[in-house]
Amino acid sequence: MNIKEDIRPISYIKANAAEILAQVNESRRPVYVTQNGEAKAVLLDTESYEKMKKALGLLKIVAQGERDIVDEKVLSQEDFFSVMDRDIDNIKP
Repeated sequence: MNIKEDIRPISYIKANAAEILAQVNESRRPVYVTQNGEAKAVLLDTESYEKMKKALGLLKIVAQGERDIVDEKVLSQEDFFSVMDRDIDNIKP
């Protein structure tokens, strides 16, 4: 992080919005927006934001899987495929 470039007060953002957007899109680094000396928001380029959303989605799936293991909500591979085969056979066209 380059503190001089990556942390900006909201007044600077307001006055230099186009420049900040160009910086975020070129560097792919977030810009932290401060108000009254406190961090209040983060500006990200859209590609980085979408990648972050996908990564969080995957982490949620992993966390759910771990929770299922702890709660013993699991089937053996053989049992799982037996259930799937039975369910497929019961589908009426």
